[in-house]
Formats: sequence, C-alpha cells, structure tokens
Amino acid sequence: MNAHEIDYRIIGDDIQLVEIELDPSETVIAEAGSMMYMDNGINYDTRLGDGSRPNTGVLNKIIDAGSRVLTGESLFITHFTNQARKKQKVAFAAPYPGKIIPVDLDLYGRNLIVQNDAFLCAALGTKISLHFNRRIGAGLVGGEGFILQRLEGTGKAFIHAGGTVIEKRFENEKLRVDTGCIVGFTAGIDFNVEAAGNLRSMVFGGEGLFLATLNGTGTVWLQSMPIRKLVQALSPYGKNVRKEGRSLLNGLFE
Repeated sequence: MNAHEIDYRIIGDDIQLVEIELDPSETVIAEAGSMMYMDNGINYDTRLGDGSRPNTGVLNKIIDAGSRVLTGESLFITHFTNQARKKQKVAFAAPYPGKIIPVDLDLYGRNLIVQNDAFLCAALGTKISLHFNRRIGAGLVGGEGFILQRLEGTGKAFIHAGGTVIEKRFENEKLRVDTGCIVGFTAGIDFNVEAAGNLRSMVFGGEGLFLATLNGTGTVWLQSMPIRKLVQALSPYGKNVRKEGRSLLNGLFE
C-alpha cells in the first residue's frame, strides 16, 4: 500500500509540534495521546492496526498490536482522516523537549529502525512493526536496543528525539555511542552493545557499563538528551518540590 502524500510544517524550537495539512480523504496515523489540535473537519478513530494492510484479519491486527505493547507503546494507533471537502489541519506535539525529525522513508530504502519511544506520527500506509536485535546479548546487557520499532513505507514519518539531534552518514564506518542516545538508523547499519572499557572505567568512568556500536553504511540519528537522562537530571528538583509542598501545607494547618 502506497502511503498518503501529506504536507506539513514543524513549529517551535526546543519543544516542537508538527502541523499536518490533509487533503480530503487523506489520513495520518499517530501515537495515542499525541494530538494537540485539529480542524473541525478531521475525524479520528482509534484502531488496533496501523492501516498498512487494510484487508488483514482481526487476528493479525491483534498480533501487530501485541507486538507494540512489547516495545512499551500503546496497544492502539489513532487514525486522523480529513472528512471535509477542503484542506484541514491536525497537529501533534512532542512528548518532551527535543526535536521532531521528518523522514521520507522512500529516500531511506523504505525501511527505518527506531528506538521504541521515537515514533510520533506518519502518513497512512506506513507499517509499524516490532524489530528484535539479532544479537540477543545486546539487549540483555545493554538495557536498551533489544526491542526496537521498524517503520516501513513510501511516505513521510515523524520521529521524536530529546535535546539536539545529529544526523550522520556512515560509509563503512564504526561509532561508539551511549546506548540511550540512538534515535534511529537505516537498514545498512549494524547495531551491537559492548563493554565500555576496563573494569575501572566501567565502575568509575561515569559512562555506564556498556556502549552501543553502530557499524556499516547508512544514516544514523543521535539525540543529546534521551528521556532517561532527562528524568535523572530532573529527579533531585522533584524531591525539593515535594518537600517544599509538604512544608507549605504543614504551615497552613499549624
């Protein structure tokens, strides 16, 4: 199934949203809960499947939906369709500070592998499926990257990354990266996890026990602030807010 051709614009700098303009009868699919606003002529429907195989049976849809649960995503995908006779707009917001990356899948071999929290929305006709890292040890010891998502199709897909995004083109090259900083990569890239160094470096280096390795020819997207690091950075402030809140309440009732 060829994907719908959609027009879009990305709004904002550090906390972005993507506004998509749909022609009559065009559809965009998105993660449940990511919609920010939509014109009155947009109709939305939450479904088990991504719509890439319209004639598939109910059992296959359940299997596809179950595979998304394994990646930590919602069981359902929301379909937004323009039911009006003129162009209508719908917008999707990024879940945390960072960048939205538009990817034309047709230019990247119609195949893209992304981290399980990276997908935001895509043109109808994009297939979203489970991708297991063939090196089981990479997921077991690295903690990230064992269960990924594969995006397949001919149209536009939008992925989200935290902080600043770097797009790198590999020509039979190898790069070592923090495991959480990988957003996605094309099919020609081989992904693995290896020890960060000697025992002293692993324990006292502050870089974690393992690093990801990306090797091959293709395109890689990296993020400077994965959600894991953002949560770790904000957690001390969360404790202070809770303490101050309790002190204020105690003062009110003394």
